[in-house]
Amino acid sequence: MIVQLNILFNVIGNKMKILGVIPARLASTRLQEKILLPIKGKPLLYYTANQVGKAKYLDGFVIAADDKRIVQAMSDYPFDVILTSKNHKSGTDRVGEIAKKIKADVYINIQGDEPLIPVENINKIAKFFLENSKQEIVTLASPLSPNEVKDPNNVKVVTAKNKKALYFSRSPIPYDRADLSPIYLKHIGIYGYTRNVLLKLISLKQTPLEKSEKLEQLRFLENGFRITVLKTNKNSIGVDTLEDFKKVKEILS
Repeated sequence: MIVQLNILFNVIGNKMKILGVIPARLASTRLQEKILLPIKGKPLLYYTANQVGKAKYLDGFVIAADDKRIVQAMSDYPFDVILTSKNHKSGTDRVGEIAKKIKADVYINIQGDEPLIPVENINKIAKFFLENSKQEIVTLASPLSPNEVKDPNNVKVVTAKNKKALYFSRSPIPYDRADLSPIYLKHIGIYGYTRNVLLKLISLKQTPLEKSEKLEQLRFLENGFRITVLKTNKNSIGVDTLEDFKKVKEILS
């Protein structure tokens, strides 16, 4: 698999090599083994990988699996799957293991439970790195409607004028004390990192804010890393619950 990816890198010829990585963890809590749930005879993960394969600025992508059952389930499809450790605590850690095995300049962490992920969102991050090489971490955010702001499952982000993240929270931020009806931004859980930064991130211990909000990106901010937040109007449906799965299955069917 690694040889195939290296050949692909040479053929594409970007000025920097960008690898997509789909961390695939079988032991999900709210919906058991959700990435292998069948939709039209194929596992949910297949549809995520199929979308990622359409991204035109990636030099290649791999599925980073934590269980042999994922490898087996995906063996009938033309995707590179690499078995990784079961002990990783986050998707970033799993992407970091891939970074140690396959060398690229940038890695884009794409969640495996988003079979409807807009290809434009992957392209937006990859293209931004190609045009702005001196980045550390890049992610996305989209406008959030007022009735969704109080939902703690919708992670909010506030940014500086230079697009750098100031803070992420499950609470409504900014607080609208002046009754100005601010535009709230919902964080979309896709990340791009340079290789050097990624290898530093996976060496960091959990931080107080991260533990409080249960958001790993706060560990990055607490350690002084800069996160660029790009805005997009393309949203997606992550599959966290049975209701999410039914909605996605209906759309794909």
